[in-house]
Amino acid sequence: MASIKNLKKDINYVLGDVIEYALDVSILKNASEKGDAIIDEAIKIFDNLISKINESKVENKKAHFKSIHQELEDEAKGLVEKINKL
Repeated sequence: MASIKNLKKDINYVLGDVIEYALDVSILKNASEKGDAIIDEAIKIFDNLISKINESKVENKKAHFKSIHQELEDEAKGLVEKINKL
């Protein structure tokens, strides 16, 4: 992991792209309620990951940030799968 700054950027870009994709698909398929639910979930994931980054009492920082990055990948994949099912 290069830095905390880059991890925060990754979270912002990945979840931003997921939200944009959810908006596009929900508009095309007229499923705005389901799309809004996915967007709300993405925002909750964003808040959760940022709060985990800002935790100060972490023993092994490298492992902690690596687990956050892995969680970002897993959550983003799950959201994209939900969007594809719309």
